[in-house]
Amino acid sequence: MAGTDDVRTGKRPKAEATVKAKAGAKTRAKGKAAPTTATAATAATKAAAPSEPVPTKRDWLDKKTYEKELAKLQVELVKLQAWIQHEGLRVVVLFEGRDAAGKGGTIKRVTESLNPRYCHVVALPKPTERERTQWYFQRYVAHLPAAGEIALFDRSWYNRAGVEWVMGFCTEEEYQEFFRSCPEFERMLARSGIILIKYWFSVSPEEQERRFQDRLERVTKHWKLSPMDVEARQHWVAYSQAKDTMFAYTDTKQAPWYVVDADDKRRARLNCISHLLSMIPYQDVIPRVKELPARADAGSYVRPPLQEQTFVPAKY
Repeated sequence: MAGTDDVRTGKRPKAEATVKAKAGAKTRAKGKAAPTTATAATAATKAAAPSEPVPTKRDWLDKKTYEKELAKLQVELVKLQAWIQHEGLRVVVLFEGRDAAGKGGTIKRVTESLNPRYCHVVALPKPTERERTQWYFQRYVAHLPAAGEIALFDRSWYNRAGVEWVMGFCTEEEYQEFFRSCPEFERMLARSGIILIKYWFSVSPEEQERRFQDRLERVTKHWKLSPMDVEARQHWVAYSQAKDTMFAYTDTKQAPWYVVDADDKRRARLNCISHLLSMIPYQDVIPRVKELPARADAGSYVRPPLQEQTFVPAKY
């Protein structure tokens, strides 16, 4: 695959000359598929078959087993967070993948038992006009964790290598500069002491379609089906090619990609959380409170009448 040697040796990929066809000399129009002009790295991936796994028939993990195992893992996540606070670690976890691949559901299960003061989710909207003029990584740097914190990115700076490139929201030059800068940016994070973990959630086209249909039918999930998601359905192969190129340049020794088979949501969540726990050696340092102190005597304090307070109507 083009670019692999550059990644494995730690060298910066070369910005090779672009074939200046008339249709590709300018920024691609919004909504088109794979770009008509590309560097040698991009051109090579176009000829390659999509890298998504071929789905196989199997039974999904049953709910009872899933909930039992999830409860155990969430206890360990609490211990991990306590250790991160105790040691002053800084942890960044990236969740990337196709639309409806299960990133958000996994993040929800990771965070629901953790202290939100020290574990925050970063899910940025599209950049503002001002942010478009900044250094590309600038808006993400502002959300990096301080000592004792965990930052979970629901999509990240890899937007440039995926949706921005496929949908024509960035130029060829910006795309190539991303691949020159990203590995060095992530090495800088590692040198600063930040623990960076990157997950790619892989889902088959059949399962993605089923989840999209579920979102259409359930009102509580309508917000998950954005106009961009609908548009992206037409570019499955282009996204596969973009992912292959992204891996070629950014699957480095300092910051490797970990692929999660996400067709079975329950298994994907358990596997991802289990792997995350294995990435940071930790000990149980949760402070235990053996018993609660007795309440102070009310003394002369008298509560005001309850009738003077406004209560929420008891409809249930």
